[in-house]
Amino acid sequence: MALVVLSTAVAGPARAGGPSGEGPLVEITAAVETPSLFDDEAGGDADADDPAIWVNRADESRSRVIGTAKNGGLRVYDLAGREVQAILPPEGGRFNNVDLVTGFGAKRHDYAVVTDRGLDKLRIFRIEASGRLTDVTSADAPLLFSRDQAEVETQATGYGLATYGRYAVVSRRHSTTLGIFRLEERKNSVSYRVTDKLDLPKQFRLSTGATWTPCAEPGEEPQIEGMVVDGESGVLYAAQEDVALWKIRLDRDRFIGVPRIVERVAEFGAPGTFDPATEECVLGEPAPEAGRIRADVEGATIYPTGKRDGYLIVSSQGDSKFYVYDRRTNRPLSSFQVVDGARTDGVQHSDGAAVTSVALPGYPQGLLVLHDGENKPDDGRVSSNFKYVDWRSVNTGGR
Repeated sequence: MALVVLSTAVAGPARAGGPSGEGPLVEITAAVETPSLFDDEAGGDADADDPAIWVNRADESRSRVIGTAKNGGLRVYDLAGREVQAILPPEGGRFNNVDLVTGFGAKRHDYAVVTDRGLDKLRIFRIEASGRLTDVTSADAPLLFSRDQAEVETQATGYGLATYGRYAVVSRRHSTTLGIFRLEERKNSVSYRVTDKLDLPKQFRLSTGATWTPCAEPGEEPQIEGMVVDGESGVLYAAQEDVALWKIRLDRDRFIGVPRIVERVAEFGAPGTFDPATEECVLGEPAPEAGRIRADVEGATIYPTGKRDGYLIVSSQGDSKFYVYDRRTNRPLSSFQVVDGARTDGVQHSDGAAVTSVALPGYPQGLLVLHDGENKPDDGRVSSNFKYVDWRSVNTGGR
């Protein structure tokens, strides 16, 4: 197995017009939250995970937030956070991540694309003008990574997701594998086919000369989930949960060049032992080149301010913080945390994130939607949901 010597992507000067340079952690609050989802039998085993924001260009007030709820399927919310549609997964399905494809096909429809982690497939939903979703997945849509149904049962299946143009980058659970899939329009449905695959490293050469393998449950590799594609720059940002945020170049339907690291997790290089009793890793001291992000590194999203300018936002799930980077240079700019406010509780252990710079009612500079893994109050039940953050709170440092 090849060992990779890593170098952090070079950062340039910060750009004006947005979050200020590195400094104290800023505390902000959410403006709106969606209803609680409960991960128990009474709640339909619904567990919020990943959001996407669909902008209704004909009427911005009818824009929608689409969120995955794993075994609970897919939920659609309006800008007030009210649930307006719920879609259950097919038998055996488990919806993990969601992203959007806009203006696709002969009729230039918009679509929500979802990874079905339970069945190892993509599910494709046409977004109607009203904002309602209709499943148009082809009946013969292929498996993403598995060779047969027996392999699907191992659940090393489609996991993270990021779209660009007519393509979707999908990660494989418990693996370092990424695949690019091209959407294919049929007469009344949409399917897909694989065009390229890439494996990120499993082992790493540290600056000390030692070799490091991230601690994991036996048989599992350091997987990737949170991803976003910068279509203007032809770059994929992929969050390898226990390792780092990667920057990977794309050329239409291919991965090109050598993946580079934007920032490592704070636990990078730490020797670890998996404890089967707690199902957790007991870690030692990290390597000198470790970063700030507390594992897992998770949701990634881009707020554009120009063709290639703007901000890359990344979830530091382990300490419930978010880091902001310059989109063009990847230089660290600021960090923030969503705390309890008068109308909503804060955000903890966040997975997915989505942002738009389009002015929406109540959000004149755009909307940031974050998964909250520990929604409160939960009345003694495990609860999660999505929080809506006014971009002005991030842009002004909470002032």
